[in-house]
Amino acid sequence: MNITAHNMNPQPVVVTQPQVVVIQQQRNQWQTGLCDCCTDCGVFCCGLFCYPCLGCQVAGDMNEFCLCGTSVAMRAVYRTKYGIPGSLCDDFCNVLCCPVCSLCQIKRDINRRRDLGIF
Repeated sequence: MNITAHNMNPQPVVVTQPQVVVIQQQRNQWQTGLCDCCTDCGVFCCGLFCYPCLGCQVAGDMNEFCLCGTSVAMRAVYRTKYGIPGSLCDDFCNVLCCPVCSLCQIKRDINRRRDLGIF
């Protein structure tokens, strides 16, 4: 009787599982500080010399009405969307005391998050 091995070519046995390493950026923090204007001179110059234009860019990035980009509400919406700590009072003080820095911070944050693929 000719008996052949029924399972001569067994399936490979996985000894180790592939490891996936995820590097998570700080999703719940501002990517740059309020006064880090010099980290992106293009954004800073746009905010300094054409504040309404930068506001429209920010609003457009967020799919909002153009003139909303410079408002306390827009900052609060953005901060809430990304879980950035703060309050409406903080947003109000930032926009009131330094509107250019506040708007530039949002635009820099959008740009960095877009580069990281989390915008």
